[in-house]
Amino acid sequence: MASFASLLGFLFSSFIIAAYAGNFVQDFDIAWGDSRAKLLNNGELLVLSLDRVSGSGFQSKSEYLFAKIDMQLKLVPGNSAGTVTAYYLSSQGASHDEIDFEFLGNLSGDPYTVHTNLYTQGKADREQQFRLWFDPTTDFHTYSIVWNPHCIIFSVDGTPLRVFKNMESIGVGYPKDQPMRLYSSLWSADDWATRGGLVKTDWAQAPFAASYRNFNADACAIVNGQSSCGSKPWFSQELDLTSQERLKWVQNNYMIYNYCTDTKRFPQGFPPECTPTN
Repeated sequence: MASFASLLGFLFSSFIIAAYAGNFVQDFDIAWGDSRAKLLNNGELLVLSLDRVSGSGFQSKSEYLFAKIDMQLKLVPGNSAGTVTAYYLSSQGASHDEIDFEFLGNLSGDPYTVHTNLYTQGKADREQQFRLWFDPTTDFHTYSIVWNPHCIIFSVDGTPLRVFKNMESIGVGYPKDQPMRLYSSLWSADDWATRGGLVKTDWAQAPFAASYRNFNADACAIVNGQSSCGSKPWFSQELDLTSQERLKWVQNNYMIYNYCTDTKRFPQGFPPECTPTN
């Protein structure tokens, strides 16, 4: 992991091309794991693997300050207990911002857990978890993040799972000032990933593998550390009525944890963003 951490010190350039289309050779660096991260099909497919010695990961060459990110993933099949496939945006430093998708492995036949979280200025504790309504290991599915000044939208195949609104007006931090790179990694976290760490990784099943394709980033140009995206439709995007109904369907049927309802965790009252009127 030390080599991965050392790569986080790259400085971002003054200009970023506004759109990217899916070649991993052009858009990403292998951050750690050596040959466990493989580029195939002339750079159109990337496969991360995990064995008992190490996992692997990659990072985008560019940083973004607001973006619409799409990536197709096919998750670790079979008995993937203890593994975590992470796909996230993050800035650098102790006071970093971060927007997380994490896919927590399972025993064969059990549903995957999709773990989402947000950091603002190094503060996290905003977890929501979901099951999926399909098997994410048999085919590729599109996992998307819309990040604009108004809200952050997590989506799967166009269906929103979660929305986090900009509520700075009531004192809630929001990631809007620090550019972020896109990262992904496959690693072992069997102390917590599957049933709170009760189910450990079966290393006889290794190597574990997750596959990626069709990366697309519609991102802002960064000039002198500032972002300008006003003409892009996602820059002011919020959920329309149809998407709001889909969000309710997901949260009513597939949400399994919401920090905003965890009374044991917040005995003195929930964070301000959890108030229904917000």
